[in-house]
Amino acid sequence: MDIQSIYALIREDMDAVNAMIQQRLHSEVVLINQLGHYIINSGGKRLRPAIALLSARACGYQDSGHINLATIIEFIHTATLLHDDVVDHSEMRRGQETANSVWGNEASVLVGDFLYTRAFEMMVELESMKIMKILSHTTNVIAEGEVLQLLNVHDADTTEERYLQVIHHKTAKLFEAAGQLGAVLSQSNEETEDALGRYAMHLGSAFQLVDDLLDYSAQSDTLGKNVGDDLAEGKPTLPLIYAMHHGDSSQSAIIRQAIENGERDRIAEILTIIQDTGAIDYTAKAAQKEVDAAKNCLNVLPESAYKTALLSLADFAISREF
Repeated sequence: MDIQSIYALIREDMDAVNAMIQQRLHSEVVLINQLGHYIINSGGKRLRPAIALLSARACGYQDSGHINLATIIEFIHTATLLHDDVVDHSEMRRGQETANSVWGNEASVLVGDFLYTRAFEMMVELESMKIMKILSHTTNVIAEGEVLQLLNVHDADTTEERYLQVIHHKTAKLFEAAGQLGAVLSQSNEETEDALGRYAMHLGSAFQLVDDLLDYSAQSDTLGKNVGDDLAEGKPTLPLIYAMHHGDSSQSAIIRQAIENGERDRIAEILTIIQDTGAIDYTAKAAQKEVDAAKNCLNVLPESAYKTALLSLADFAISREF
């Protein structure tokens, strides 16, 4: 099942999510409407909402609460993007100017706060203390991940373990919540809740590993941002960490200097080092390991088109080029 078929399976649900996003994004403050609609409609894959929808359907859910849940998750994700782009001084996302480039940092941070608080308003409407508990903990862990990443910026001594801790907090945690909450909403047993949470967590980790790999192997027009942006921001991601520890002393010194100074000037040279040291292959294998673990978690589910879509979504995470 390809990505188009996956989304076709949940097209009606996703249309309902998009309609709810537009409805609940509304504010009497014009700038919130402008900036919010700009980033929400900027071509994202809606991957996290899709996981929530598919997980609920795979567990036999037949009501409409999964639409609210998927919308909440997309609002939380979008809020993190707005804040991320300010922290990272990013100018491009998904092939267009970032919101902070258009409206400024202050507006981006404040609209991000609006989206967080709107998400919490919607959580209350679901009238489930368990859902509230999971999502409030998730947002807290994501915030910790943001701070952990900040501590790693320009630190060439960042280890693979510290890097993985960041992606588990910053990226995989919201994926995990999307999968787990689909099962919670369906009133599935704890084994299924745990399995779908772990599936989505591994999928999120794979997704971020591939994202970091693409930063050194994709084209800018395909990627939707500039190749080497992570390097320019001084982020020691896995391809850089591996290359620095497996290159010769000269190669290691070049990467160390680039991380510490946030340099993109020698990007061509660094891309060659990353290729020569096998860092791309190493990162791809790490992502494949996460995908395999994700798919194994789905053994608890009965066979259905939705289970097949979840399996295919894991394959998409590893094969994507954007």
